[in-house]
Amino acid sequence: MERVAQIREVFEQEALNWYKHSRNRIYMDIEPKDIVKVAKYLFEIAKARFIIISGVDTPQGIELLYHFSFDENGLVFSVRTLIKNKQNAEIESITPVICGAEWIEREVWELLGVTFLNHPNLKHLLLVEDWPKDDYPLRRT
Repeated sequence: MERVAQIREVFEQEALNWYKHSRNRIYMDIEPKDIVKVAKYLFEIAKARFIIISGVDTPQGIELLYHFSFDENGLVFSVRTLIKNKQNAEIESITPVICGAEWIEREVWELLGVTFLNHPNLKHLLLVEDWPKDDYPLRRT
């Protein structure tokens, strides 16, 4: 795939690992500090469509997957990053680059406790306003 080769070349330094799950599903692992740079390239330069962010609490930390689609060929490109410090789970918001990420970042903040730095409106979306602080429904106990 020409597009994947191009992305690999651009992010040769940032990519920690590549994983081809299937013919149309590629994963790239990066450090949390690189997420805005990678998202900006995929969205603005490569013209990928932002799909969603998914997250999971693992024994190693909070894993976030940023999913992008190249609709013209059915390729789903997922950028995976691991926030190792669960007590201070922070990552830069991609909302300034992709305004459509605002709601999903709010959801991940509420349910997994990841603070998205420089998010324009980080407030409750699903849970009630008086939900107990530091009680995240999708965190392991």
